Amino acid sequence: MLSREEWAQYCMEHRGAKEDYPFGPDPLVMKVGGKMFALIGVNDGIVNISLKCEPHMAELLRLEHEAVKPGYHLNKKHWNTVTIDGTVPSDEVKSMIDHSYDLVAKSLTKAQRALLAEGEF
Repeated sequence: MLSREEWAQYCMEHRGAKEDYPFGPDPLVMKVGGKMFALIGVNDGIVNISLKCEPHMAELLRLEHEAVKPGYHLNKKHWNTVTIDGTVPSDEVKSMIDHSYDLVAKSLTKAQRALLAEGEF
């Protein structure tokens, strides 16, 4: 299983991704264009990642995986929290991260998306 740092590194591979700590030292918040797309925390040594998700897909993921729950302290319709306990394959979690990033990046203004595409964000 990947560590918190390894998940953060994967998030940072996305164009324009930035680390932020608006809530203190934990959780680590990953943002694009000033909007969060992932929250990465550790509870009792277990990594948890909260990710934005289309509502229908969010429900399906919760039904498919015991480790996927409605977003903790987030809008439960649009966010899932994934417990990284080995039951959800890492590639699937990476796909969830990609989906979250894409949703948030698409919500940026046209000007922000242009800057992001040019790598200047």
